[in-house]
Amino acid sequence: MDRAQVDSRIRTLIEPFNKKGIAIEDGSTFAGDLEFDSLTVMDFVAAIEDEFDIIISMNQQAEIETFGQLVDAVTKMVA
Repeated sequence: MDRAQVDSRIRTLIEPFNKKGIAIEDGSTFAGDLEFDSLTVMDFVAAIEDEFDIIISMNQQAEIETFGQLVDAVTKMVA
């Protein structure tokens, strides 16, 4: 699966969590731009893990701050 496919699937997954309808770009931050709280992050990560059949460790989650970083990380994991 290439980066564009991963990006598209994650964009679909993020829609229900994007309460303010923010335009998602690679540089969009989860805490700042999207205003995700810790519970929202956990629910969103669970949705991604289920969709791609992967596990995102707490250490990995701590390093991922933007949408683009998330897409890159998931692309690496499913490769």
